[in-house]
Amino acid sequence: MTSIWEQETFYRKRDIIIIGAGFSGLWAAISIKEKSPEKSVLIIERNAVPLGASTRNAGFACFGSLTEVIADSQKMGWEKTLDLVRMRFEGLRKIRHYFKNDEIDFELSGGYEILNNDEPLLFLNEVNEKLKPITGREETYSLQQNKIQEFGLGKSQFLIGNPCEGSLHSGKLLQKLLEKCYELKVEFLFGTEINNIEETSDGVNIYFSKDVSIKSGQIIHCTNAFSSKLLEKENIVPARGQILLTEPIENLKLKGTFHYDEGFYYFRNLGNRILLGGGRNQDFKMEETTAFETTEFLQNHLENFLKEVILPDQECKIALRWSGIMAMGAEKTPIVKQVSNRQFCAVRLSGMGVALAPKIGEVIANLM
Repeated sequence: MTSIWEQETFYRKRDIIIIGAGFSGLWAAISIKEKSPEKSVLIIERNAVPLGASTRNAGFACFGSLTEVIADSQKMGWEKTLDLVRMRFEGLRKIRHYFKNDEIDFELSGGYEILNNDEPLLFLNEVNEKLKPITGREETYSLQQNKIQEFGLGKSQFLIGNPCEGSLHSGKLLQKLLEKCYELKVEFLFGTEINNIEETSDGVNIYFSKDVSIKSGQIIHCTNAFSSKLLEKENIVPARGQILLTEPIENLKLKGTFHYDEGFYYFRNLGNRILLGGGRNQDFKMEETTAFETTEFLQNHLENFLKEVILPDQECKIALRWSGIMAMGAEKTPIVKQVSNRQFCAVRLSGMGVALAPKIGEVIANLM
């Protein structure tokens, strides 16, 4: 049993409880407290540090490569695609409004996409025209053939540049968001696993064990791919993203963030090392999992990609391998909605949580 001291402090009733301390959970808490400072907000996180995708991604500050935007427009139509691009673009702008570049290692070094056929170039003018009201640029995407040799990507046919994108340090961004939450008097329970959730007419009971529970007026599920039973009817598919990081490379030419094959491959320089991830389209079914593992098959595939595309004719050693879990669905629009009288969700960020979460926080705060 808990003591009276615990019941009246850590386990006392809160106005709003957020489940999940990743980017979407933290931005939601910030948005709610800025809108309604009088509300008590508690974030419950089952791990010692936020896991999922927020601390395990590639640190891209991006809003979509040319081929990704084209593919999305063909699948979802222009209206939904542009809404999503706008949300991501404004999300990145919000991050830079809240935090200084050196606090989160933000570098606006440009985003690039490697193409090995010219078909997407036929859409270049149309896409630029559509994105002009969002980015304010005549050319969001442009052909940058001169950079192919400069970056040492000699085996690539075309290179598309995008000056609005960059990279950041996901761990440092998460730490700054935590600092902001503490400043706004958001409270936390880390390392706390939820056993059961019971909604009643006067609130929601969250049970950690038979004897330990907490009550809340409203709950927001920000668990992305690790969604609760409540969200089983939603179209949420876990997608593991595997990553590798090289040892330092002498005279590394590569600088910026790079996409290949509709964003299924992504790589960047991390100082004088290369961080490379993706390739789940090689085996979609195998990567539809919430298991934090790396597989020999996909890691070998990434290493081959590294040797053939990024560093042709250059030796390098792998220093680290890891994976993160994203949430995908039939389309890329996030699920941000009320799911019962007192419960809400902000999930399925389709691998764009860094850019989407700042705006999703605002949307959920307005829904409450």
